[in-house]
Amino acid sequence: MPFARPAFAALLLSLALASALAPARAAAQEPTSWFFPDGTAFDPAIPSPEEFLGYPIGDFHTRHDRIVSYMETLAELSDRASVQTIGYTHEHRPMPVLTITSPANLNRLEEIRVAHMSATESPPNEELPVIVHLGWGVHGNETSSSEAAMLTAYWLVAGTGADVARYLDEGVYHVEPVLNPDGRDRHTNWANMHRSEPFVTDPLDREHNEVWPGGRTNHYWFDLNRDWLPLVHPESQARIDFHQSWRPHVVTDYHEMGTSSTYFFEPSKPVGSWNPLLPERLYTDITMRFADDWAASLDSLGSLYFTKEVYDNTYPGYGSTYPNFLGGLGLVFEQASSRGHWQDSDHHGVLTFAFAIRNHVRTALATVRVAVEERAVLQEYQREFFRTGIETAEAGDVGGWVFGDAHDASLNRAFLDLLLRHRIRTYELSSEVEAGDHTFAPGTAWVVPAAQPAYRLARSIFERTEEFADSVFYDASTWTVSLAYGIPDGELGPGSLPLGDEVTAVPEAGGLPVDRSSVAYLLDWRDSGAPTALRALQAAGVRAEMSTRGWTSPTTRGEVGFGAGSISVPVGIQTISADSLHRAVQAAAGAGQVPIHAATSGYSVAGADLGSRSFGPVRAPRILMPIGDGVSSYEAGQLWHLMDQRIGQPVTKVDVADLGRVDWSDYDVLVLVSGGLFSGARLERLQAWVREGGTLIAVRTAAAWAAANGFTPNVAAPGSGGGGGNAEEEGPTRLPWADAGDLQGAQAIGGSIWAADLDLTHPLAFGYTQETIPVWRDHSMFFEPSANPYGTVAQLTDDPHLSGYISEANEARLAGSPSVLADRLGGGSVVLLVDNPNFRGFWRGTTRLFLNAVWFGDRY
Repeated sequence: MPFARPAFAALLLSLALASALAPARAAAQEPTSWFFPDGTAFDPAIPSPEEFLGYPIGDFHTRHDRIVSYMETLAELSDRASVQTIGYTHEHRPMPVLTITSPANLNRLEEIRVAHMSATESPPNEELPVIVHLGWGVHGNETSSSEAAMLTAYWLVAGTGADVARYLDEGVYHVEPVLNPDGRDRHTNWANMHRSEPFVTDPLDREHNEVWPGGRTNHYWFDLNRDWLPLVHPESQARIDFHQSWRPHVVTDYHEMGTSSTYFFEPSKPVGSWNPLLPERLYTDITMRFADDWAASLDSLGSLYFTKEVYDNTYPGYGSTYPNFLGGLGLVFEQASSRGHWQDSDHHGVLTFAFAIRNHVRTALATVRVAVEERAVLQEYQREFFRTGIETAEAGDVGGWVFGDAHDASLNRAFLDLLLRHRIRTYELSSEVEAGDHTFAPGTAWVVPAAQPAYRLARSIFERTEEFADSVFYDASTWTVSLAYGIPDGELGPGSLPLGDEVTAVPEAGGLPVDRSSVAYLLDWRDSGAPTALRALQAAGVRAEMSTRGWTSPTTRGEVGFGAGSISVPVGIQTISADSLHRAVQAAAGAGQVPIHAATSGYSVAGADLGSRSFGPVRAPRILMPIGDGVSSYEAGQLWHLMDQRIGQPVTKVDVADLGRVDWSDYDVLVLVSGGLFSGARLERLQAWVREGGTLIAVRTAAAWAAANGFTPNVAAPGSGGGGGNAEEEGPTRLPWADAGDLQGAQAIGGSIWAADLDLTHPLAFGYTQETIPVWRDHSMFFEPSANPYGTVAQLTDDPHLSGYISEANEARLAGSPSVLADRLGGGSVVLLVDNPNFRGFWRGTTRLFLNAVWFGDRY
C-alpha cells in the first residue's frame, strides 16, 4: 500500500497532462476549410489535399512524390487542369507544373500561349487571359510554401462560385509546387523523422535543427534562388525555358524566414533596392495595387506583417526579380518558419506549421484576385516594357556588345548557350572590330545588339556597375556575367553593327573525330574543355605529359600552336595498344568537346620538341575534401559540382568527424574550403603530409587559416577589416546607434569584381592568354605579397575596380592585394586561392586556377 499512492498520483498527473495537451494536439489537425475564407465552397468530386494524403495539412511535411501525385490527380479528375513535367533534378525527381484555367481555355492552351507571346511586343488581336505563375519553395527547408501550393491548386481546381469562375475565364495559372525537390525531400524526411507526439516546441529539439548541409540547397548544395541568371543547374534551366515560353504577367516566389519574425510581402526596401534598368512604375504603382489586398487578406486573420525592409530586387538571378526582366511582376513572400511542426517563437508564442501555411494561402488567393482585376494594366505594362526597352537602347550610347575568346571554343559555346537560354538575340561577327582593348575576328566572336526585346537582360549580363543608390545589399552588388566567364568583350557604339547570321543553336565542337597518330596526340590547354578531356584520358589508363612552354607541332591538320600547360600523349610510352589508345583519345575529345590533334612528328615547327625536358608526366590526382559541420556547404558544393558535372573527376568527400580514419598516403590533393579545419595532432599530420609531397589547395578563409598555421613559409597571415581611413588616429567617433547597420554594411566587401594581374608563366596560370583577369571578392582579408618573388601568382592591379559597390577606404586597400599565392612546404606545395575561384558555379573565368592547382600543383 505505501507504493500505491505515488503510482496513483503519477497516473492522475499523466491523465491531466494528456487532457491539457489534447486541445493543442487537435489544433494541429486543422480542417481544410480553416485555410480559406469563410463561405468558400468546393466541388466534392475533387479530393482535398487532406483527403488525398490521409492527414490534415500541417500535421506532417508532405514528400515531393506525394505532391506530384496530387497534382497528377487534380489533372486526371478535372477539366480545368493539365500537368506536365518540365525537367528533372540532379537526383532525378520530376519538376511538375499544373496548369489551371477554364475548360474552354484549356482546350486552346497553345493557341493562347502563342497569341500571348505575340501580344507581349504588339497589341493583341483578341482579349487574352492574364498569365500567372505561382512558384513555391525554392529553398527546400522553407516547406510551408509547397503545402500552400496544394491548397491553392485545390481552390482553383475545385472551387465553386462566380468569383472562381471569373478567375478561370480570365486567367491561366501555372502552379509549380516545388522549385527545389531534392532539398525539400531532404528537409521533409528530417522533420518527419524527428516528429513527436505531442509536438515538441523547444527550439533546441532535433526536429528544428537540421544537420549539415540542411535542406535549403539542392543536391550540390547550391542556393537555387541565385541561379535564375547563371543557369548552372538543370532545375533552373528547365524553369527558365518554361518562363521564356510563357512570359507570365505575375510570378510568385514563396519563402520562409526566421521563426521569430512575422510575414513579408512587397514592396521591398525603397532606397536602392529596385533594379535601375526596370521601369519605376513597376514598384511605385503596380506592386502597390497588390500590396493593398495582401494587407487586407492578412488583416482579416490578425496576422502581422512588414514591408519596405530587408529585401531588395536588384539581382536578376532571384526568382522574384528575373520575371521582371520578362515584362512581368515578380513577387517575394516571406513567412516566419516553424522549421518543423510547432516551435516556440519570441513573437508568436508557439508558431505552428499550419499557421504558416494559411498565411501563404491567403496571399496567394489575393494575388490571383488582383491579377485578374488588373489584367489590362498588366498586359499593357508588359507591351510597354518591351517597347520602351528597344527605344531606350536605340537612344543610348551603346549599340551592342561583342565577345569571344580566340583560343577557347568551349568557353564561347558555354556563353552562347547561356545567351540563347535567356532568348538574347546573338549574331556572328561579320568583320574584324576593336573594342574594350581587344581585337575580335569573325569565326571566334559574336555580337549582341542592344536594340532587341531582351535589351534589359542583355545589358545586365554585359554592363559594369559603378554607381549605387544604396551601400548595403541583401546579396551581391554586381552580376556582370561576361566578367564572370572571363571572356573578352567590349561595347560597340550606336549605328550599324557588324552583324552576320543570327545564332539559333550552339555551334558544335570542331576537330572531331580524331585522326590516328603513331607519334603523339596533342591537347591545347587554352580550351576550357581540356581538363575534362584529360580526366577522361587518365580514367582510361592513358599516360599524359604537360609542357611548361608553348610550341607548334606539325599535325594531320597542318601546323598547330599549343600554349604552355598543353598536353601531349606520346604513343610509344603507353601500356595499352595503339587501337585502344586511339579509342580512348577519341572518347576524351568527345567528353571534353575539344579537338585533339594527331602529331605527324615529334620535331616541332617552333618551341620545344615533344621529347624536351619541358615535358613531364601529369599525375592523375586523388582528391580529398573535408565536409560537414563548420565547413561552408556553398563553397564545398561549388567545387564538388565543378568536378562532378563539368570535369568528371571523382572527389572523396570526408566528414570532418571521420578525418581520423584517413590514410593520407591514398591522396595527392587536399582541398580546404572556408570553415572548420585542423588542430592538434591532425594539424601536425597534415603538415607532415604536405612536406612529404602533398598539394594543399586552400580557398578563401581556409587560405587565411593555412597562412596562419605554418603552411606558407613565405606568406604571412592576412589582415582584415573594412577600411576606416584615419579613424584610429582621430580617436573614436560618436555616431547614431540607429545608423550602425548601414554604416558598417557600407564598409563590407559584399561581392564585387576586380582586375587581377596574372603571371602567365606560372603553372597555376597555364591556359590563360590575358594578363588581366576578373576575380570575385566578397571578404575583407588583405594578404601581403609573398616574400618569394615568384610566389604571387595573381595580384589586384593598381586600379582594380571593374564592377560593384566598394567604399573608398576599401578600394584603396584592395589595390595590389594578392588573389592567388603559391608556396612550398618541404616537398609539397600550398596554393592559396584568396578569392573563391568557382563562385556559385558560374565564375568560369577563375575556375582554371583551381583546376591547374589540382593537376599542376606539384609542378612549381
